Amino acid sequence: MPLPSRVLVVIPAFNEEATLAGVVEEVRAALPSADVLVVDDCSADATRAVALTTAAQVLTLPINLGVGGAMRAGFRYALRYGYDAVLQVDGDGQHDPQDAPRLIAALADADLVIGARFAGTGDYDVRGPRRWAMRLLARTLSRVTGARLTDATSGFRVCNGRTLELFARHYPAEYLGDTVETLVIVARAGLTVAQVPVTMRDRAGGQPSQSPVRAAVYLLRVVLALGLGRLRRYDFAEGVKVPV
Repeated sequence: MPLPSRVLVVIPAFNEEATLAGVVEEVRAALPSADVLVVDDCSADATRAVALTTAAQVLTLPINLGVGGAMRAGFRYALRYGYDAVLQVDGDGQHDPQDAPRLIAALADADLVIGARFAGTGDYDVRGPRRWAMRLLARTLSRVTGARLTDATSGFRVCNGRTLELFARHYPAEYLGDTVETLVIVARAGLTVAQVPVTMRDRAGGQPSQSPVRAAVYLLRVVLALGLGRLRRYDFAEGVKVPV
């Protein structure tokens, strides 16, 4: 498949005032020919103000939709303005944009490429129930997609034009739907998935929430997200309709 000529980097951001400017700067250094769109997910801090000081385009949501809703807005924006690939980079600084060119290059052989945290690069790790859930998901979704996956929940990913059109219409907004369910959607649409090993960094700002209770909730949500993806009906025959 030909490599994309117009790439949009979408950064979904919720209360990322401390890290956002640095992320945009790193993305521009790694991908100077790409455009950058910050989707401010109705942040309660100065995320929007910080975004406006960068060279990025800024889209502000009137209500908080979560990562899935923010990314769907980004996909529709990309479709409307003629981009042929979308790269997702989180606003907290964990994704290293230096890995982005390798993800984009892998679109030569796949429709969706995941930056995999557990594929032999770097020392990023999670433990306990969350790790067990990730391993189970990776095995299950490897069978669903026909690709060997080690990290089904990574938000560091890039898609080509065919997948972009699909996501603009069907991208789920539920928690984990933006990672787990999207792989089911891609597989059911007959598109291909691949992964590229990447290095994951510590958060550059903000406070991640971890606790035994949250780990148990994560497990439940993983099961629900996978179940929704397998049970939902998607009308792939209809074209994507984006309001003008």
